[in-house]
Amino acid sequence: MVFPMSNVDLGKDVTMKIFIAGHRGMVGSSIHRALEQKGYNNLITRTRQQLDLCNQKDVDEFIASEKPGYIFIAAARVGGIHANNTYRADFIYENLMIEANLINSAARHGVSRLMFLGSSCIYPRNCAQPMKEEHLLTGTLEHTNEPYAVAKIAGIKLCESYNAQYGTKFVSVMPTNLFGPNDNYDLMNSHVIPALICKTHEAKISGSDEIIVWGTGSPKREFLYVDDLADACVEMMERNVDEGVFNVGTGEDVTIKELVSMIADVIGFEGKIVFDTSKPDGTPRKLLDVSKIKEIGWSPKIDLRDGIKMAYHDYLDNHMK
Repeated sequence: MVFPMSNVDLGKDVTMKIFIAGHRGMVGSSIHRALEQKGYNNLITRTRQQLDLCNQKDVDEFIASEKPGYIFIAAARVGGIHANNTYRADFIYENLMIEANLINSAARHGVSRLMFLGSSCIYPRNCAQPMKEEHLLTGTLEHTNEPYAVAKIAGIKLCESYNAQYGTKFVSVMPTNLFGPNDNYDLMNSHVIPALICKTHEAKISGSDEIIVWGTGSPKREFLYVDDLADACVEMMERNVDEGVFNVGTGEDVTIKELVSMIADVIGFEGKIVFDTSKPDGTPRKLLDVSKIKEIGWSPKIDLRDGIKMAYHDYLDNHMK
């Protein structure tokens, strides 16, 4: 099969038609805001009710009809350790279907440029630190999120394979742990920062004298405010970065103990922090090597403490029950 390709450079054409898959999620909504702020005025979005990205026929007809100039794949089934480990079949199936349908249909209908958003969990559990892009597939994955990681690795390989066989220009971005506006604050299914913000705030309001945190507190994690990721994605699009895998993060990490203390300080919780060591820690350390993305001139602008303050205000304004 021969797919039609467009070789036009994008530059900063604010009239270009851009489809943001997953525009209601934390990453997709941030990319949408970043594009609007830069003057892009031809943005395409669809809700899950309007377009089921797991349905191959519907996706193919949509891409054939709209023919966007660029696609951001920010749609995904996501969650924290509990969600990943509990809904293993859902996580691998839905993420495989979303990315496969969008990538294949983009190539079939002449959409030569696309950005696939992955995750730092693609790297081996005991990966050398900081994790470089070339460390992919060099070791065993963390068991608790293996299905999600396998799906994201498949997305990277889909992009690489379509580029090699059909001349597309699909790039993959691997962000570190993200937080910010439109995050999920469900205590059982959220990632670490929103879960801790919710738990700590509720403890403060209820007058509780302690909060319980999963694990030992010793694992180290890197965190990036989602608007910084969106800034990196749009800059890569405008610079015509059109192949390869790019880590996006801060290049700095903190222990979970340090993170909890920072969140408690921002929120004003003065009680005791108790670590439940019967619960899993997950990967011991996840720090990205971000030298590759820095080579194109990008670096994050929002530090962790300021990001937590903004995320907490977003929680108070938009997510309080």
